[in-house]
Parts: sequence; C-alpha cells; structure tokens
Amino acid sequence: MRGLSFGLMVLLCAAGPLWAQSTGPAENAESVRALLERIERLEKRLAELEARHPAGSNGSSAGVASSAAEPTAPHAAAEKREPAGVSHAGMAQGTMPPQEAATYPALKISGFADVNFSATDETGTTSGFNLGQFVLHMASPLSKKVSYFGEVSFTATATGYNVEVERSIIRYDHNDYFKLSFGRYHSPVNYWNTAFHHGSWLQTTISRPEMIRFGGRFLPVHFIGFLAEGDIPSGGAGLSYNVGVGNGRGSVISRGGDAGDVNNNRAWLVNIFSRPSRVYGLQIGGGVYHDKLSPGPGQRFREWISSAHLVWTRETPEFLAEFANVHHNDVNTGHVFNSQAFYVQLGYRLPWSEKRWKPYYRFEYTHVPRSEPVIGVTSLLGSTLGLRYDISDFAAFKGEYRNTQRGAGQPHINGLFLQTSFTF
Repeated sequence: MRGLSFGLMVLLCAAGPLWAQSTGPAENAESVRALLERIERLEKRLAELEARHPAGSNGSSAGVASSAAEPTAPHAAAEKREPAGVSHAGMAQGTMPPQEAATYPALKISGFADVNFSATDETGTTSGFNLGQFVLHMASPLSKKVSYFGEVSFTATATGYNVEVERSIIRYDHNDYFKLSFGRYHSPVNYWNTAFHHGSWLQTTISRPEMIRFGGRFLPVHFIGFLAEGDIPSGGAGLSYNVGVGNGRGSVISRGGDAGDVNNNRAWLVNIFSRPSRVYGLQIGGGVYHDKLSPGPGQRFREWISSAHLVWTRETPEFLAEFANVHHNDVNTGHVFNSQAFYVQLGYRLPWSEKRWKPYYRFEYTHVPRSEPVIGVTSLLGSTLGLRYDISDFAAFKGEYRNTQRGAGQPHINGLFLQTSFTF
C-alpha cells in the first residue's frame, strides 16, 4: 500500500513539468486525461488493498502449522529460531495472507517419505532396501483461536502396510500463556519426542535414539488426553511449560491407551524448559511423568519417569543431550526397579558447498536391570557415526556406521545404513 501511495505522489508531481513542457492545448488535454485515468486506476487498487488490510490490523491470524507443514531446510535452521508458542505437537501461532484468514477451515497437507538400505553382521539378518514411513501432515485453522492438526503414517511390513494415526489434535489458543489441546500427541516426556516427529528428514540422523524409538518400551511415545501449554512470564529466561492428563501406557506397554485406559488411574506429566534470549538456540529443561500400569492380569506397577535435556540447535555446532530414569514400583511385592538411559549427539554443518554437508556422531547408553518386569528390553551400548548431505532444501542423503552391543557380554554388531529422505 505504501508503494501505491508513493506512486500516486510521483504521478502528481510529474504532472506539472509534463504540462509545462507541452507545446499545445491538444497535447495538454491528452496528457491530463492519461494521467487522470492512471491515478483513478491506482486509487481503486489502493482502496481494494485497504479493504483487505483494515486499519490497525497486521494481517496475522491464529492458525495451525506443523513443524513440517511449511518445511524449512535443516541447514537454514542456524539462521532461524523457532517462534515463541511452538508446542509439543509442532503446532504454532501462524501468519496467513489476509485473504485466507477469513476462510475456515483452510486445510493444508504436506508429507514426508524415505527409502533405506541396511546391512549388518548380525547373525540371521539379511541386507537390502526397505521403504520407510510415508507420512502425511494435515493442518487447518477452524477459527481465529481454534485449530486442528493430524498426522498419519504408512509403514511397510512383511504383509503390507501398517496405517497409524500418529497425532490428532484440536487446540484452543487463548493467548501465548495458555493453549489447551485435546487428542493423541507425542508425549512431551523428553526433548527428541516433540522436536522431531515422524518423517526422518526432520532429524539430522537416520534413526532416533533407542530410548525414544517408535515402538519402543523405555519411554511412552504417545499420550491420549489433554495438554495445557504456553509461555511463563520470565523475561529473558524464556520459560515455557506443558501440563497434561490422559491415558498412559496400554496393556501393550509400547502403545498408549487409544481406545481407553487400562485402569481407572490417569497418567499425568509436567514439563518445563527455558530458551534464554541471550543464548541463541539454547534450550534447557526437564519433566516428570507418572502413571499406574496394569500390563497383565493382577499386575500393578507405579511408574515415575524423570528426564532432563540440554540442547543447542545452532548447527555450528548442533549439540543434543538427554537423560531419563524410569522407576517402577511393584504394588504387589514392593520391589523397586530403576532403569536409566542417555544419549549425547554432536553435529556440525560445514561452511563450504552452501552448508549442505553435516557430519555427526551419537553415543547412547541404556541400562535395564535383568529383573525389570515391565520394560522388557535389554541394556544397550551404541555409537553412530554419520554424514548428511542436503541434496536440496527439501531432500537429503544420509549415511551411518553403527556399532551396537545389546546386553553385557553380547557381541558388538556392526552395520551400514543409508537413506534418502525428503519432504513435499
């Protein structure tokens, strides 16, 4: 609009010299007519734009955006910081063109896919290609303060494809300090689970850490219920919170209670983190999760999970570190079991070739007592050395060498893993 107003002023100022240089009445009349027609057209255009941008409006509207609904190239992350208000579910207060703001719903769909190759020296395994997850993200504002986000995955299996509703969330945004959502979402029990969702293009590595892998039993990946979240007035400390109540683990420990809780006890969680304004890309936080488990007939366990994380997402370097302790108390016998897991991941985006090369390394460790009756996984010691190359802003090649030992005294397994991942 400012450009159009400036154009009007230029045309008006130009009229005087033009008339002065004219040599006759006929030329003067023709010039005046042409200028008046041009000014009339510009005034109409200006009026249309002003009608779309009412006075005092900045054109913003509460919307829904997945962290991947409008993908940003990973190598550009060092130049951008996630806006305040980004939630566990990857949904954010969005900005839309004014013509879209008045249209509800306004569905937007984006997707992710990957193709993999693996080869290991583990006895009984075969090498070969496999089609990874095909994932669709669906985001739609339902009003200025109500929005929806959904995520569906298709995973290749030996007998076909597994279809899973990974996330389905409706959210009310009261303001930056209070947002309330209901549905199925990735539990904010640790950092990785809410920073990197389905779609491996989003993360630096091919695989997730063992402690929070999809289908794993160490930490609950999904949570069904409601979640309150928002910023905490804290000045430069940049504090935010998540508080949730819902169904915890199901009778199958690796899954949440999608169709209902297995007992009359609700799970709850609290997560608080800080993003200091003076240290770009830094996040420090921790959380607590509590549930009562009934994995089998007559079995009752109280579960407490505590976690902490320290991450720096500048990419030059990228540093991720997390720790979690899973505490199980057998209500019937009084026996107590504690399992611990942590990982440390370091990556660095190299300065040449448009910053498309990113080597990385991750060390991870999981300790589970042999007598632990709930988790049912063995201890793990592993190292991952890899290299990511961004073919474009929306596609990447990754290569990893992994050395893994599952259980004390067990042999080390070496493996080569390759992947091409992309978003569309």
